[in-house]
Amino acid sequence: MVVGGSRGIGAAIVRSFAGVGARVRFTYAGSRDAAEALAAETGSIAVQADAADREQLLASIRDAGALDVFVYNAALLGGGDPLTLDPDAVDRLIDVNVRGAYHGSVEAARRMTDGGRIISIGSVHGDRMPFAGLTAYGMSKSALQGLARGLARDFGPRGITVNVVQPGPTDTDMNPADGPLSQQMHDEMALRRHGTADEVASLVLYLAAPLARGITGAMHTIDGGFGA
Repeated sequence: MVVGGSRGIGAAIVRSFAGVGARVRFTYAGSRDAAEALAAETGSIAVQADAADREQLLASIRDAGALDVFVYNAALLGGGDPLTLDPDAVDRLIDVNVRGAYHGSVEAARRMTDGGRIISIGSVHGDRMPFAGLTAYGMSKSALQGLARGLARDFGPRGITVNVVQPGPTDTDMNPADGPLSQQMHDEMALRRHGTADEVASLVLYLAAPLARGITGAMHTIDGGFGA
């Protein structure tokens, strides 16, 4: 199951798992047309659920039945001066990026086979913040690190691994490669280009594979050297 799977990195993850024969269910909040097109393309099941609404999110996970892999990709970016940023917008960002990841991962573990996988999509900004205006976002992505370390201990006796994939600048609708801040981001990178959603999805797919059963409680950065 992929929470937040209709566009960008989430859609690439859905395609990657469907491409190896997995039965995939994914949620979306508002992108109905994109979600329905992806479901038709991949043979997956699209479910509308707001990741900020705990009951909607948990119901979508319960309805999925037994799970082998749970990927939490839902996220809001949100930026601005902390002194003037709308507090309600910050609260919603936390609801989606942090609370949804926690409650979703715990509920998924209840329905997961031993040896399952929980993977959250974080950000290099959980480790490094070279730009002003992204305090709340960076805080939320750092929170995923603590979540993964803690759940790795809690679920380790069942062989369930818990990891975070931390992309850097990635070419999606949220952060297009030709966007106005691209050069500023590339100046911080060893590989001066945006990554692709498929590159991120390939790392997620590896962490879900049998040979990754010894990797847990870890952060896996794929950022073109942004944090080097």
